[in-house]
Amino acid sequence: MPTAMVLTRFRVTTFRSVEDSGWIDVDEVTALIGTNESGKSNLLLPLWKLKPAKDGEIHPTSDFPRKHFTAFRSAEPKPVFIEAEFAVHGAMRTRLARKAGAGEDEVAKVTVRRRLGGEYEIDFPLIPQEKTVPVEDLAVLLESTRSEITSLKPLKTEQELTMSILDAIDTAEGALPEAGECDVNTVTEVHNVLLGINLEGGPKTSSIVPRFQRLQEEVEEHHSSISKPHPRDAEDVKKFVLDSLPAFVYYSNYGNLDSEIYLPHVIQNLRREEELGQKERAKARTLKVLFEFVNLQPNEILALGKDVHAQGQQPTEAQVEQSAEKKKERSILLQSASTRLTEEFRKWWRQGDYRFRFEADGDHFRIWVADDRRPEEVELEGRSTGLQWFLSFYLVFLVESQDSHSGCILLLDEPGLSLHPLAQRDLSDFFDGLAERNQLLYTTHSPFLVDADRLDRARKVYVAPDGTSKATSDLGADGGDPTRRGAGYAVHAALGLSVAEGLLIGCEPVIVEGPSDQHYLTAIKILLIASGSLKPGREIVFPPAGGAKGIKAVASILGGRLETLPLALLDSDEQGTKFVQALRTGLYTAAPERVLQVGSFIEIEGAEIEDLIPVTIIVKAVDRMIREPETPFETRHDASKPIVPQIEVWAMKGGATLEKGWKVELAKRVKRALLDGATVPATTLATWQRVFDAFQAAKVADSATARHGDPADAA
Repeated sequence: MPTAMVLTRFRVTTFRSVEDSGWIDVDEVTALIGTNESGKSNLLLPLWKLKPAKDGEIHPTSDFPRKHFTAFRSAEPKPVFIEAEFAVHGAMRTRLARKAGAGEDEVAKVTVRRRLGGEYEIDFPLIPQEKTVPVEDLAVLLESTRSEITSLKPLKTEQELTMSILDAIDTAEGALPEAGECDVNTVTEVHNVLLGINLEGGPKTSSIVPRFQRLQEEVEEHHSSISKPHPRDAEDVKKFVLDSLPAFVYYSNYGNLDSEIYLPHVIQNLRREEELGQKERAKARTLKVLFEFVNLQPNEILALGKDVHAQGQQPTEAQVEQSAEKKKERSILLQSASTRLTEEFRKWWRQGDYRFRFEADGDHFRIWVADDRRPEEVELEGRSTGLQWFLSFYLVFLVESQDSHSGCILLLDEPGLSLHPLAQRDLSDFFDGLAERNQLLYTTHSPFLVDADRLDRARKVYVAPDGTSKATSDLGADGGDPTRRGAGYAVHAALGLSVAEGLLIGCEPVIVEGPSDQHYLTAIKILLIASGSLKPGREIVFPPAGGAKGIKAVASILGGRLETLPLALLDSDEQGTKFVQALRTGLYTAAPERVLQVGSFIEIEGAEIEDLIPVTIIVKAVDRMIREPETPFETRHDASKPIVPQIEVWAMKGGATLEKGWKVELAKRVKRALLDGATVPATTLATWQRVFDAFQAAKVADSATARHGDPADAA
């Protein structure tokens, strides 16, 4: 990510129909998924208005929540409507730390809030909100100074001064609370008491005066540190953060190009773009980008097509030659521009090998399209709406994101609705390309725009019972609310499509207990294939069964389709072992070797799928996800025992409540870390290899049975 500030999460507190959406985590690409009218757009719009690239002013009549409109209109200050947290990187972090007078680690995160009145606030979550000094630190300073001074013999001329110094130390100690922390008022009181002793008249040969001066200096350091203004209140720090904040670019209307363009209208519309309606403005913007991209000027194309002689007059031979030369130049310009668009567009569009040709005839500019399957040229408007949309989308986003929108965060509202499902999948790859330069958030309800291999990017948006829009990264739980199930349908459909597609082309399904198992095994598979250690003949997919008890039902369904029972991998905890025995003596009686357990591959009693992952990666993810306990899990875990029960005990003792689905959230974080290049020990890679070798061995055994018949049947 090129920008020095990367959006990590955001929360909409009060905007239109949204009231406290909760924190929404953000990746390089983030999909907000929900039904129509669920409020997906109302999550993008506040982000846009945090710092809009243009046209993102706050409008009370449309942006204030209707039920609070009267109260908010007269409120001063008006409520915060958007809060976003950013990670700060590189040189900016160094400069920000210097401006804030803080450590670089303390400014690694910054929060930016905006109120409905337009005012901004910043904060630093890693810098203590209220600075304090431990009582023990001041008590030790005072007591050690008293001890040293009483052990020294005062000079005759400083006996009275020594008594004053000891009295001041007594008074300072009396101002301290019995335990805990000293706030700024307490430290100031101690500071003033000690500074109240005038040392100027002390003898130059005194040993007591220098010792007391050292105490004054040490307390002065504490006082300076605690009384220093918080960086969030410093105007120069605030300005620096807001100036460095990436702008947000919002798109909902993509302005499809027409096949025939009347150049005089184009020139006129580009001059008065701000006066146009939304639809016409979007078209004008797309045309402007098209002409800039291919280095053409509408004025020039129009002028080169005009005859040099006046209309109605007989042209001279020189005028005929001059007009012909101008039209030849125009033809060459259009041919060169057509070639550039064709070559660049082919790098992104995979649904056909398209060739574009620009043609100018008088005042008219036309775009013709052909491809290998249909070599005859057809006007752009005669091709699919999907092609028109993707060409317009390509021009606007690729060109503008590299130009005026460089480093911006792109917000796409319902992109690609007119595209064929396969093209929507290509659009998902297109997003990955854009994310190399720009973070991207988009809304959708199409399962084809949800990557089943990257479900960690998806956030479910739904309407809560109180009528407000909410968002969650928990794609499974519905809390008994049918609107949540509807919101997650696109995700479930995407997952179903992934599994079904694999079955259609002949995959090897391995049924697992839940989504967390699916995340871990998918990441392991990707890494093994990338390293060359795994070369599966068929795609291996991991359909989750919703728990160990659901494996029998899923196996029956898939077994009927595959004509053989699929592999199943269960945990070696008490419940998993119970269902393994039930499966091997029931549905899998004839093929018990197709039911595998995690404990067969690692020497941890009661092992679960999480125990296949390097403990250092799991531990780091746990400490980042669960922050309530004072003692980090890193110092409490035992690598020789199952990790999940340890997390549960540690969280309970630390006062943390593990939400339903926490294992899935942990799996997403670990998967992301693995795919982002986390170090995996060779011993772990060897264990993973054994697991997938077992999958392959079962497949080979099954193929042999299919060729020669089941030995049990022969007997």
